[in-house]
Amino acid sequence: MALKIRLARGGSKKRPYYQIVVADARSPRDGRFLEKVGSWNPMLAKDNPQRIELKADLIKEWIAKGAQPTDRVLRFLAEAGVAERAVRSNPEKALPGKRALERVAEKKQKAEDAAAAAAEASAAE
Repeated sequence: MALKIRLARGGSKKRPYYQIVVADARSPRDGRFLEKVGSWNPMLAKDNPQRIELKADLIKEWIAKGAQPTDRVLRFLAEAGVAERAVRSNPEKALPGKRALERVAEKKQKAEDAAAAAAEASAAE
């Protein structure tokens, strides 16, 4: 059985509150789980100590049993010093897309055409 340490959403509409739970990977997001191991309230300020609450000893036990944390939960665990998160780097993500490059080239071409037309007009006078 594949275990995940993941978020289960609670709270009302536009006021999220998440429980950090250990669940079977096949169960639904807000469905059946084995144990609650923490909570996350994104509505609180980032410097509020109650924003993320973790039961570190339980999480370490579940990781030892083979539970895999999701990306978001792994961020929380790394901040708390419970688990290591590999550094990711995707320098290509910041590059503009194909359409943006086409628009830049088109704008540059229009500027060159306008400059050439202005040069011809001034030379004709």
